[in-house]
Amino acid sequence: MALPIYASPLERLWHYTYLVLCVAIFVFLIAPILIIIPLSFNPEPYFSFTEKMLTLQPDGFSLRWYNELLVYGMQAPEAVQGWWADLWANSAWVKAAKNSIIVGFWATIFATVLGTLAALGLSRPEMPARKAVMAILISPMIVPIIIIATGLFFFYSNPCGILGFSCGRLTSTYLGIILAHTILGIPFVIITVTATLSGFDQSLTRAAASLGANPRTTFFKVVMPLILPGVISGSLFAFVTSFDEVVAVLFLAGADQQTIPRQMWNGIREQISPAILAVATILVIISISLLAAVELLRRRSERLRGLSPQ
Repeated sequence: MALPIYASPLERLWHYTYLVLCVAIFVFLIAPILIIIPLSFNPEPYFSFTEKMLTLQPDGFSLRWYNELLVYGMQAPEAVQGWWADLWANSAWVKAAKNSIIVGFWATIFATVLGTLAALGLSRPEMPARKAVMAILISPMIVPIIIIATGLFFFYSNPCGILGFSCGRLTSTYLGIILAHTILGIPFVIITVTATLSGFDQSLTRAAASLGANPRTTFFKVVMPLILPGVISGSLFAFVTSFDEVVAVLFLAGADQQTIPRQMWNGIREQISPAILAVATILVIISISLLAAVELLRRRSERLRGLSPQ
């Protein structure tokens, strides 16, 4: 924003100092994320810029580590079989990606359904103890994840233990991880849907009822189209939360439930490979795409509610 012509020299100095500070803070926050992108194209097996990369020579960049993700995973080249189908099935990275997508998909579905229902209930003024219930439901965002993961580990070891008998365990199962990620994703859905419902005109539901619509028809024909942008935004946040979560997976997952963050953790601990940088670059691109989708949905939601997008 341009300064007015009557601004004093001191105001101009503060204005430009403020801009410089904002840019410096932005660079400080974003640089660690952006620095991994060019490093992921390093053809050499170490985490540093080569002389050819610094001078922008074409042969200083390579897709070697992206190819390794698809073909070799974390296996030694000697152990890789010759057929593409076998390589695709045996790649540790590809298996981790499949697990992340499966867990993220079902965790998003459960979190979206449960979070939307909770938000609809919390939006009604006659609901008792709304603030206390809201505080409990969003507590997974506040409580440190290490505490949640520890509690889930002991609870999943014998879910029926509080009833005095054994009924199996949920650790080292897909269901256990999906339920854990559902717990972590529900608060994001509740917050986004509640924010959408804050501008919802309740007279629309009364008008639909006066015209003969039953509650089910009113919800799907009137309420759902207006809150859909908030629901989709919450589901995207829930999916990103599941896709990025590693602490609960470290506590609850077995050898067959390795997700991408867990695979990256294993790679850092057991075998330092620049393939991790390629995975990180892909995750950054996915995150940016999802954030862009959330912003578009936010603007659409404001337009539907009669607000001018900011």
